[in-house]
Amino acid sequence: MPDDRRGPMPEEVDLCAAPGWVEPRLRAEFPLLGLDWVTVQTRRRNSSRELKRRLRDLSNTYRGANVVAIRQQPVGHAYRVFFREIGLDPDVTRTPLEQAALARLMHGHFVSRSLLEDAMLVALVETGVGVWALDAELVHAGGPGIRTTVEGDRLGSTEYGSYLQAGRLVVADADWVHAILFGEAAPGHAPTARTDRVTLFSVRVDGVPAIHVEEALWICVEALNAG
Repeated sequence: MPDDRRGPMPEEVDLCAAPGWVEPRLRAEFPLLGLDWVTVQTRRRNSSRELKRRLRDLSNTYRGANVVAIRQQPVGHAYRVFFREIGLDPDVTRTPLEQAALARLMHGHFVSRSLLEDAMLVALVETGVGVWALDAELVHAGGPGIRTTVEGDRLGSTEYGSYLQAGRLVVADADWVHAILFGEAAPGHAPTARTDRVTLFSVRVDGVPAIHVEEALWICVEALNAG
């Protein structure tokens, strides 16, 4: 949950999140659906000891009872409801927080993988709102948004991306389809070891206050800047 006790954002963290666009017919059907995004400088590297310790602390306080409670909590419940509204069974296609919680139970702790992945995981666990990352060099200057696919749409910009069935919800921009909504980035669009700028985005749905989405992005950017 957002914590007002954090105080003002440190001066070294320059977060100017922008609202992404939503296809008009989707906006009409889901008035509160939205996407916020921000582009930041970072490189793929191991997390600092401080960030790893933060993950360990979250692991120690996040146990089986928390996993059961997710579905009853307002944010977790809101994402489950939205999943059903767009034809996804949340008991099969897990919401981001439920996926993370189940992985924590399976491994016995939250696994540290890289600075970027750990920063996104901390933001997710602390707010319930998922954060995804794209290689910013592939993101159009107008930023990403949410739309439905049409015949001929392809996932990503490489030959490894599959053609998509019309009517799927995706994160896209004026050039490419970057990801299925709530799914992994298209082949070649996720940040790599050579990436030095990433575009982070989070998805808002009915029942998820805007402050939770802002906080998720803020936490992620803060962790990336802290190293």
